[in-house]
Amino acid sequence: MTDDFSTPEYMPRKLRLIDSAEPHNYLMTGMSDLSDWRPEWNEEIFDRIGRNPQHAYLFLTKRPERLDMSIDDDNVWMGVTVTCRADKQRIATLRERVRARHYHVTFEPLFGPVGELDLAGVEWIVIGTETGRRRGRVDAHVEWVSEIVEQARRQGVPIFMKEDLLPIMGENGMIQELPEALKQRVWKRR
Repeated sequence: MTDDFSTPEYMPRKLRLIDSAEPHNYLMTGMSDLSDWRPEWNEEIFDRIGRNPQHAYLFLTKRPERLDMSIDDDNVWMGVTVTCRADKQRIATLRERVRARHYHVTFEPLFGPVGELDLAGVEWIVIGTETGRRRGRVDAHVEWVSEIVEQARRQGVPIFMKEDLLPIMGENGMIQELPEALKQRVWKRR
């Protein structure tokens, strides 16, 4: 699937944002999948990232098997989306196909329990539920989220629950942590 970010008109506008001096966290694939990007976009974006080390850049894919790349930039976070047990192999595939300094996993939207996880090398996880009004929409269950949280805690991985989990987890059940490497990058220059 491609979207606005995949159009030639959108690229220059998005890239101009990266040139700002003020440090930011940029989700580079908010409306697209890194595996769908054209090679020339990757080249241009990673060149621009190299010229703007003040920011942190987060990338996501649902298809890590379609990638083969090495990124040595300390400000790049490569991530994968896991929605249920059948998707969890994506974590290992990401580590195999994308060599990077930082990895994250997004469990969003959760469509079911994920089972046992190997989070070796993962520095951050994000958890959320399905949003919108899709017919057949699946809301995350407390048990699914708790299973992920317990495993992340055992493996020392910071957890960030998106606001859409508030009705499911309750105020006391919400966790919103950032990994030290990401916090330091954005706030060290302010």
